[in-house]
Parts: sequence; C-alpha cells; structure tokens
Amino acid sequence: MLPTQRRQAILAEVGERSAVAAEDLAREFGVSVETIRRDLRDLQRRGLLDRVYGGATRPAGRSSEGSFAARSTRNIAAKRAIAALAATLVEPGETIVIDVGTTALEVARALPASFRGRVLTNSVPAALELAAREEIEILLCGGQLRHGDAACSGAYAEAFFAEFYADRAFLGSGGVHPEAGLTDYYPAEVVVRRTIVAHTAASYVLADSSKLGSIAVHRVCPLDRIEAVLTDDAGPAGAYQAVSSAGVTLLQASAAGTEAATGLHLPPLPAAG
Repeated sequence: MLPTQRRQAILAEVGERSAVAAEDLAREFGVSVETIRRDLRDLQRRGLLDRVYGGATRPAGRSSEGSFAARSTRNIAAKRAIAALAATLVEPGETIVIDVGTTALEVARALPASFRGRVLTNSVPAALELAAREEIEILLCGGQLRHGDAACSGAYAEAFFAEFYADRAFLGSGGVHPEAGLTDYYPAEVVVRRTIVAHTAASYVLADSSKLGSIAVHRVCPLDRIEAVLTDDAGPAGAYQAVSSAGVTLLQASAAGTEAATGLHLPPLPAAG
C-alpha cells in the first residue's frame, strides 16, 4: 500500500470510529508505529484530524471556536507576544484596522503610547480599549453585533470598510492552512474580512501556533493575499514549514518578548485615504 493510500484509509477509520490508536493502525497496515505517527502528523498538518496521546481523533472546532471568555485565557502569553510584535510594525500617522478576536484585542492593548493615527475596527472591545487615548482617532463600524465577542458584521460593516484604504490590517483567524488559506467561523465576518483585505495595503494574520495547519469552516482568502502571518515560536517545526511553503512570510514572536523574523519585507506604504 502506498503512503497516500494508507493515509486515506486512516482518515476513513477516523471518520468511522471517531478515534484510533497508533499501535492498532500499525498492526493493521503492517508498518511501524513511527510510520503511523508520521502519517498522523501529516494529516494533522493538513487539518484532517487531531492528534492525541497514542493516536488521533476527528478534527474538532471547525464549526465553532468556543466562547470569547474561554478563548481570552487560552494561549494568552503567545497572544500577547504576537500583539507586541504587531505593534512594532505600526508607523506614526498610519490608518490601521484592528479586526475582531482575542488576539486582535491584545493588539489594541499593545499599541505604543507614542502612536498617533487612526484605528478602524469592527470590535467593540478594541474600541473601548482605545477610547481613553485622545491621540488616536477611533472609528467603529456599525452592523449586527455578535453576542459574546461584541463583533460587528453585516452590510453596514462591509460598507464602512469599503470607504477606506488602510495602511495595515491585523486580522483575526480561525485557522491558517497552506492549501485552505485563511479560514474562520462566521460567514458575515468572513465577508467583512475580505473587504478589509481588499482595501488595505498590507494585511497581517494573527495566529498563535495552535491555529497553524488548522482549517475553520469558511474560507476568507488564500495566503498569497496576506503580507505575513504573525505567530509564536511554541509550535512544532513542521507547522511553520508547511505555512512557509505556501509562500507567505512567517514572523515569529517569543513569549519571552523577543521576536525572530524570516523574510521580513516592509515596503513603504501608500498614504491612507
């Protein structure tokens, strides 16, 4: 049996049984446990299953990402490191977009005190975070409000972002996959995010390493529409290599506060309108 055939058979078993053990698969296919582990790593990287201790399960979380409160405490050190890295990319006087999500909220908190510029956002929490800063012009879009995240979407939000051309956008994400691209969970917010990307000179995806290789239910755009993916350095090397193989720049921030960048290229950006 070819490796591709074996992996297809593994996927079929995961779909049928919900969970499989690596040792059982090794006996069934007459290969070593390490070979099965490599298969499972590859399938996980492609977002087709979730690895667990001793085996694998069906992929979870494609249709729902959990509550805002729960996500706010998950991987918080990584999110803050990513936000600090994002803040270093912002230049004085720029018009920037801060998207919805827990990491995007950390970007609002991380903007340096010296920043003078304009922030466009569809996140009520991000707008409130910046509300006391008189040196920043804050424009909050209207639209339908999603409970929990207090995220705005819909026709009003789309029209709002279509009226601007921003310098940089910092986008939330449900998953970042080399083939599926940038994906997320809520159709109305996906459409708004596409409008943001189309009207921004440089769009950056905020994705802690747990999201690399993952696929949420709705596609936002391919990775070639993205300037860079900002992530942390705590994930497996294969996840970074897979995303980089799609041709997108990957910028890594360490939770200790240092960052390492590969292929960073920040050309002069046009003035915002």
